[in-house]
Amino acid sequence: MYYKRKYSPVFPEKYTGDPTNIILRSSWEAKFAAWCDKNPAVIEWSSEEVVIPYRCGTDNRMHRYFVDFKIKVKTTSGVKTYLVEVKPDVQTKPPKYPGRRTARYLNESMTFIKNQSKWVAAKEYCKDRGWEFMIITEHELGI
Repeated sequence: MYYKRKYSPVFPEKYTGDPTNIILRSSWEAKFAAWCDKNPAVIEWSSEEVVIPYRCGTDNRMHRYFVDFKIKVKTTSGVKTYLVEVKPDVQTKPPKYPGRRTARYLNESMTFIKNQSKWVAAKEYCKDRGWEFMIITEHELGI
């Protein structure tokens, strides 16, 4: 089921972008957005404001990747910037081959290849800027 909703931040001054137009595409993203908004260590954050061009491994064409979140966090060693993708853990691993090429297996394989293409581009993008890329799953969110 597709989940899409607007989020109203408690601390709109921390949001970089238009705080009246924050669109979240899953309940997991909503949980992470609330954490960013309320966590005092997070200096600023944004949702789908960073766009990274990438070449997709499924069709070898250029696409645009809208990263779920960009956050600046105050750490003991200074300020760190992260690009964060919120995904189910199952989509971060190659699908298990069921013994034959089912439609489900092919779809999961294409999704995995597409995600890998995005994440390689995101890691390079972050490396160029001194940032870090991370994937948050249900395990980190405590779901």
